[in-house]
Amino acid sequence: MKMIGLTVLAITEAVALRVGTIESPIQHVLVQMPLLVLAGIVAAHDLRVRQDWAIPLLLLALTTFLFWMLPRNVDWALTPAGELSKYISLPLLLGLPLRLCWPWLGPILRGFLKANALSMLGVLGFLYTHAPIRICNSYLVSAQQNLGFAFLYLAAVLACIWAFPVLFGYPRWLPDAATGCIKYGA
Repeated sequence: MKMIGLTVLAITEAVALRVGTIESPIQHVLVQMPLLVLAGIVAAHDLRVRQDWAIPLLLLALTTFLFWMLPRNVDWALTPAGELSKYISLPLLLGLPLRLCWPWLGPILRGFLKANALSMLGVLGFLYTHAPIRICNSYLVSAQQNLGFAFLYLAAVLACIWAFPVLFGYPRWLPDAATGCIKYGA
């Protein structure tokens, strides 16, 4: 019951940010969209799938992620049809499948996905800060540059968070990532 409440809370927060997304691409791309993905992740907290479903679910999540990474689709998400598809696809086609497949992914594939996310954030940050034109037509160039710097800061923070267990070991209060598949019966 607690997970349903958290899912509803994440979706409510994402809907409450609806007005701010028109003004700020940071609020749109780095707050509202991740909240919708988080709603799907939390909704799938107690669900389990078989191991042979992991790769198709991962491909579905990555395809949805790549679709919403494109600046043209970020602009489209501000229209009524795009907004509806954003509210449906991010929790159901990105958050939920990612949560269901993550326990079955090995440490090398998880590391590859994390490294790829960091490199994409870096490239997007560089693109948004150095583009001489507006990439997202719905936002000002200054807001676009702020989004680029936010992408770079996010990449740096995630790199530090993900490197901490590699450099210093897992803290005792965190569950060990290697037991993820054991817990689910692999």
